Amino acid sequence: MKPLVSILIPAFNSQAFIADTVRSALGQTWERKEIVVVDDGSTDQTLAVARQFEANGVTVVNQSNQGAAAARNKAFSICHGDYIQWLDADDLLAVDKISRQMDALGDWSERRTLLSSAWGHFHYRPTSADFVPTSLWCDLSPVEWQLRYFEQGHWMQTATWLVSRELTEIAGPWDTRLLGDDDGEYFTRVILASKNIRFVPEARMFYRRGVGTLGYVGNQSRKLEAQFLSMQLRIKHLRRAEDSKMVREASLKYLQRYLICFYPERDDIVERAEQLAADLGGKLEVPRLPWKYSWIKELFGWTAAKQAQLKYNRIKMSLFRSWDKAMYERGK
Repeated sequence: MKPLVSILIPAFNSQAFIADTVRSALGQTWERKEIVVVDDGSTDQTLAVARQFEANGVTVVNQSNQGAAAARNKAFSICHGDYIQWLDADDLLAVDKISRQMDALGDWSERRTLLSSAWGHFHYRPTSADFVPTSLWCDLSPVEWQLRYFEQGHWMQTATWLVSRELTEIAGPWDTRLLGDDDGEYFTRVILASKNIRFVPEARMFYRRGVGTLGYVGNQSRKLEAQFLSMQLRIKHLRRAEDSKMVREASLKYLQRYLICFYPERDDIVERAEQLAADLGGKLEVPRLPWKYSWIKELFGWTAAKQAQLKYNRIKMSLFRSWDKAMYERGK
């Protein structure tokens, strides 16, 4: 009998997109599947929309608002799949995404192989999704995957992965302390628990970009602290697997890249980052802003320059999103 694949969808205030997401899960050509939606205390119509699919066999659960990590843990606790497909409530799977990955695996008894896929980002029209290959789009060992992420900043979206139940259980639950980068910390554990990573280029998923950017951590105190905790954990996980010179150097590059998120507003976190860098055998430099924001820094300070960069990126994203929405509605 073919393995059962559980498609797990955490949802919060996603009424505009949850129906399309569930349809993309129901439409999977891999027949042995179950779909679980956990509504994390939405204040809009997300729960009502999701429940419309219960007649199609979709399991819908409601809980008080506890965050994405808690919703994912709840979804896993009630699923029965041999393999787990995580899917955010506004993203989409190509109709044969799971089938192509399971076919590439071949021997379904090999539960320590982690499967990844190609992914493209879009706003409203999946047909306009931009697929941009990176150095992670290939077969890799777990440590090499993490080294490339730390050194180059490339990443894989959550739904690209297809994870066996064995790997999921070894990795442990999602960390509910993390308000951001919970997926990055979680999949660091999954990746390092795997035997190898097999990239399936024919399998595809579509990541819906929001008005904001996932790369921006924000200036809320709890979010900043959670972000740094995630970074500490990811470095710790990798060093536990291999504490080599290459790992320490890559970890330093990772710290340096994200230092700007905390500098100069959170001197306490900057100090901790510097201590961690020293433990890695290196030293952090003062972050640099792109040249077009440097004059703002000189006149008004670091915080003003960072805010200007953020606002520019948000405006640019909003314009692209508005144009794509207009094209989407025109094509209906």
